[in-house]
Amino acid sequence: MKISKSLASGFCRTLKAWKSILIIWAGSLLTALLLAAPLRRFFKSGFGDSMITDRLQDGIDVEVFGDLGNALGAMMSSFTAGIFVLMIISLLLKVFLTGGIFDVIRRSSARFSGRNFFKACSANFWPFLVITILVNTMLLLLFLVLFIVPVSLASQSASGSETLLFKTLIIAGVLYFLVSLVFVTAADYARSWQAANEKPDCFGAIGFGFSTSFRTFFSSYPVVLFIAIIQFLLTWFSVSFIGKWTPDTGAAVFLLFIISQILILTRISVKVIRYGSITFLKEVNEGKAKKVVNTTALTENQNLQL
Repeated sequence: MKISKSLASGFCRTLKAWKSILIIWAGSLLTALLLAAPLRRFFKSGFGDSMITDRLQDGIDVEVFGDLGNALGAMMSSFTAGIFVLMIISLLLKVFLTGGIFDVIRRSSARFSGRNFFKACSANFWPFLVITILVNTMLLLLFLVLFIVPVSLASQSASGSETLLFKTLIIAGVLYFLVSLVFVTAADYARSWQAANEKPDCFGAIGFGFSTSFRTFFSSYPVVLFIAIIQFLLTWFSVSFIGKWTPDTGAAVFLLFIISQILILTRISVKVIRYGSITFLKEVNEGKAKKVVNTTALTENQNLQL
């Protein structure tokens, strides 16, 4: 019952935060344009106005890139540098805007204010950045232990069985996915706790996040697992749908752009539902804790009076 209530609350909070979601979408579009602009210039300098571009309409033609000469090295260098810069900017922008969205979804009655939103983004930036870096480092180590090591051992086994390697890939991948959701849950609890506290305390927030995740495992983990499955299906649909569509007219390209942005907005909204659901569970658990404390204090006062 608590699971369904948390998902419903997360959905309602997401509807209330639609303006914040649009801001996050605009930020993601901006970071994508930062990569697309220089990459387009290098493709233009490499291909020019030749007929090579016609050969790319039906998909990637490897022979095309063999005719670029020295331009290929410049393009690859620019692409690699662009990806690195995009990752850094995306991380910082995501952390910055996440601080605002957590502040919005925890306020049940306050109207959206751009000033308050960006004020919360600024106030939560540094603790959220530390939380993100620490949790991602934990996830990287977890990936190394649960996926890389078993797969490496299976690939170097004496039998050399492809079946063993395939089974190891599947089992290790599923195990990492399931265990990593505990860290995702802890990070959401930590950010929700930090957003509700004026004093920055990233380590205290992480401690609260993990302790609450384990204490409320059977109510919070299914919520995160359900939303993670939805996110996976959305990603799979987006990749398969866009990958099979080869627009041949300007109108088709524009339509593809619109549909892709709608899918991105949907994925952002689903993530915000997760934020709202975890925030609801945090508030419910804190409310129960306060009731227990008040009841205990009342009982002790009665005993003293007796």
